[in-house]
Amino acid sequence: MRQNAAFDPQIFLALVGDGQSVATYIDRHPVFAQGDPADAIFYIHKGKIKLTVVSREGKEAIVAILESGQSFGEGCLVAQTYRMASATTMGQCSIARLEKRVVVEKLREQPAFSALFVSYLLARNVRMEADLVDQPFNSSEKRLARLLLLLANFGEEGKPEPIIANISQEILAEMIGTTRSRVSSFMNKFRRLGFIEYNSDGLSVHSSLLNVVCNRPA
Repeated sequence: MRQNAAFDPQIFLALVGDGQSVATYIDRHPVFAQGDPADAIFYIHKGKIKLTVVSREGKEAIVAILESGQSFGEGCLVAQTYRMASATTMGQCSIARLEKRVVVEKLREQPAFSALFVSYLLARNVRMEADLVDQPFNSSEKRLARLLLLLANFGEEGKPEPIIANISQEILAEMIGTTRSRVSSFMNKFRRLGFIEYNSDGLSVHSSLLNVVCNRPA
């Protein structure tokens, strides 16, 4: 495998081979819970996954929302004994479970692919760090606009997917650290300005929403 090749999760899944199993989950089904043993990583074939953490005081926060083509639970590969977050489905999902021991073995046997996998994880961590930086320095309206664009895959390589489904306003509010009423107000404003629209498939996000993030006049 060439070092300059892009990370291909399908090749990764093929390498794992017998060390994986695929299951279908219904909406709001826990894949694993915070504190569970960390003994596998997961790959999303179809659907979305919500990662959440709960503080000692019982307050829950959404860490990330992942979608098809992404993986989660990789902490087990770096000696994480227990899950630091909970993973819950958002809608029906098809998810592959990859045994830790097999993944570790394959990554050791395939150093070039291992480097690509690490690059993929680092790129995702950069995105999550940007999300954290976004919280204290941008208004909740900008944070919501940025989140919608990210969920719609604007700025990602390949074809954008401007349709967002199964994301409630409550979840959006949790992710940007504001109230549902404020999210509702912003969403109404975005729709009035033509930045988003609701249809039978879900929420359609237009690239013009970048105007909010970049302070451009509507």
